[in-house]
Parts: sequence; structure tokens; C-alpha cells
Amino acid sequence: MTKYILNSGGLRNNPAKAKKFFTEIVKGLGNKPKLLVCCFAQPREDWETKFAQDKEDIIKLVSRGVSPILELAIPSAFEKQIKNSDTIYIHGGDDHLIRYWFEKFDIPDIWKGKVVATNSASSHVLSKHFWTCDWRELMDGLGILPIKFLAHYKSAYGNNDPRGPINWTEAYKKLKNYGNKSLPIYALKEGEYTVVEK
Repeated sequence: MTKYILNSGGLRNNPAKAKKFFTEIVKGLGNKPKLLVCCFAQPREDWETKFAQDKEDIIKLVSRGVSPILELAIPSAFEKQIKNSDTIYIHGGDDHLIRYWFEKFDIPDIWKGKVVATNSASSHVLSKHFWTCDWRELMDGLGILPIKFLAHYKSAYGNNDPRGPINWTEAYKKLKNYGNKSLPIYALKEGEYTVVEK
């Protein structure tokens, strides 16, 4: 059984919710869990910078007495790195980038039995269908989880965008009527997460 922890995004704007989320990621994994940090949804030139920041931040966000051992995921070693990890945290970013990388692997089999934590775009890619704030359109995920996902729900995300603020009611309605209408919709506010075991 794989434990998925799907976050809506906006963690840096919600420190209390970020603490709860990262505590959930390492829960029950001992005091030195091996945490693989995946930045595949980010431009390649940003991975090391993001990882350096994670090494500073994540240690402050997990439960007292827990000191995770972090490793940066690299595509050429990804499968081996997953085997040697207890949990995987997959950053958000661009929906197309994360899909590009994940389609190269045998997902979900490569992380069977692990804890997989996602954020925004990486939550999208695991779902069957989603509405993306960046592209402002409906897309299909890899269908790993039989759900629909709407990240950053009802937030100020995109308020400064030249296209204008997001109409969240309209986005939700479009997602509801898209694809398999029987699937549950996870429209989570920023920093919120849900746990799905499969």
C-alpha cells in the first residue's frame, strides 16, 4: 500500500500548514527517515538551489526529534534513489515538466509501499483530471489516483496575472463536468492536504 499525501500548494504562505504537512510526510518513519526531494516540475537549473533551501527549511518543519536525511532526485538514478528512501517529496511547478519526467518511469510501481508527498502540479499529475492555474485549462493527469484535483483553490494565486484573477467557481464547475463525472474532486485551499492510500 502506497500512502499519497496530496498538497494544494502555497506552503511558503502557510507555515503552520507546512509544518503539519511535513510532519505527516515523516510520521511513523523513525527519527532519521530518508527523504528524497524531487524537483522534476522545476527548471533543471533551479534544482540545486531549491534543494539547498529545502535542507534548511524541512528540518524546521518536521516533528521535534526527527532529522530527515535528504537527497536530491536525479532522473538517471531516480529508481535506485526511491528504493533507498522512505518517503518522496515532489515539488510543484509546471504541469508539463512533471508529466514529461514521470512518463519516463514505471509509475506507480517504482514507489510501491512508500510515502509519496506531492504539491500543486505534482498532485495534478497523479490525478485522472485537473484544472491548472498556470495554464487555466483542464488537463488529464496520469490517472494514478481516481480523483480530480484543483490546486490553490480560492487563493489569490494569479491575481497579478495579466489575464486577471482566477474565477474559482467557474474552474470548479468546468472540472466537475470534465471527463469521468463520477470521480471525487479535491479542491483544496493553499497549504491543505489529503491522504489517499492505494
